Amino acid sequence: MSTISIDSLIRNKAEKLCAVSERIWEFAELRFQEKRSAALLANVLEEEGFDVQRGIAGIETAFVANFGTGKPVISFLGEFDALSDLSQEAGVTEQQAIVSGGAGHGCGHNLLGTSALGAALAVKEYMQENGLSGTVRYYGCPGEEGGSGKTFMAKEGVFDDADAAITWHPFTHSGVQRAETLANYQVYFKFKGKSAHAAGGPHLGRSALDAVELMNIGTNFLREHVVQDARLHYAITNAGGVSPNVVQPEAEVLYLVRAPETEQVESIYQRVVKIAKGAALMTETELEITFDKACSGFIRNTILEQVMQDQVERVQVPEYSAEELDFARGIQTTLSEEDISSDKRSILQLIGKDAALWEEEMDTSPILTTPIPYHDAENFQYGSTDVGDVSRITPTIQFHAACFAVGTPLHTWQVVSQGKTSLAQKGMLYASEVMAATALTLFDKPEQLEAAKLELQKRLGPDGYTSPIPEGVKPTILA
Repeated sequence: MSTISIDSLIRNKAEKLCAVSERIWEFAELRFQEKRSAALLANVLEEEGFDVQRGIAGIETAFVANFGTGKPVISFLGEFDALSDLSQEAGVTEQQAIVSGGAGHGCGHNLLGTSALGAALAVKEYMQENGLSGTVRYYGCPGEEGGSGKTFMAKEGVFDDADAAITWHPFTHSGVQRAETLANYQVYFKFKGKSAHAAGGPHLGRSALDAVELMNIGTNFLREHVVQDARLHYAITNAGGVSPNVVQPEAEVLYLVRAPETEQVESIYQRVVKIAKGAALMTETELEITFDKACSGFIRNTILEQVMQDQVERVQVPEYSAEELDFARGIQTTLSEEDISSDKRSILQLIGKDAALWEEEMDTSPILTTPIPYHDAENFQYGSTDVGDVSRITPTIQFHAACFAVGTPLHTWQVVSQGKTSLAQKGMLYASEVMAATALTLFDKPEQLEAAKLELQKRLGPDGYTSPIPEGVKPTILA
């Protein structure tokens, strides 16, 4: 299938798409609070002829947009939430917050949701011009950062009738993602004790902060006795106040438990619960446990990976101006040698035995323009994404596009600074074209879509998908 017409369709929308990504960058809204970002994307889709349903799955900022009718239903996943405490001026090479303590797009989701939008619009126009039957769909997916919005949407059956899902993520390199990810649970542990004068009557108090600290010590010892790929993270969300002469009556800690399989996460979580109960027993405090969210590990689909790889080999990679390259070099001066070497090492591991050419390019250019080669080998990424739940319902494929200077870690001010620039937008538009071309191949070759579905069924086994979120748990908005 030729990608020439797709290229022109993306170019025709480029100005509009860049404006959308810049507005979402400016909104910088946290999980499940993305009212302006969601409205902007939904409004553009409506203007372009899509039928939009807002507030799906009981989430105000979640929506689904459809164009066409019948099968197949090829969908794009869009994200648009920001991260707290990452406010940053755009296009500068020094840390400079716009609003102290404000939010910023430290994971590039302003680009992510907009690129998926561009792909959906291009496919819609191609379908119209060429008389293709079927449905192109855009999922507006809020709350990926610490909220697992897609997992809540999956629990409500939002993805059940999709025949395939396509998405991407901005990175420091380009290529088909062929890595699986960690499942996780996120849970609050709140302890309630009794206040007292810390000097005059310490024996009368029961410290909730002591309980939090004892729990953290217990989980630190647990780390030696979990599977190798597991991760345990925590943040003390309430330390009980700022007065050391008062025994803290309340304290809270938020835990994020990760492992390759949901069953492993559940097992580790139950041990963490026992530790929390032990801490409450030792301090004579009361314990309240609140399950916040969860997500499943991502399941690769090698059929879709090859379909997308064929498009990667056809789509022209972006070219960068001298000014863009100079800016990227300036960003690299703000990074540590460890940041840059760690990123290069990760990229070279993905490339494998033929890495010399890419190593030379990374040593001479701040932007890695050559897509990494595809090979069907096991690979693992020690992060989590709620795309994992979608991948267990319908065949799912992800793409990475270089939007940031080599070495740039995600969730940093450097990502925010780059995320509103032409450098990042070129990667965004490139991803739109690759995703759109992938979708059109699936419309054109239904046998590959069926093969992808069979692969997913084989991976899942007879039990299929089970939501990792317990009954009664609802999405929560950050205070």
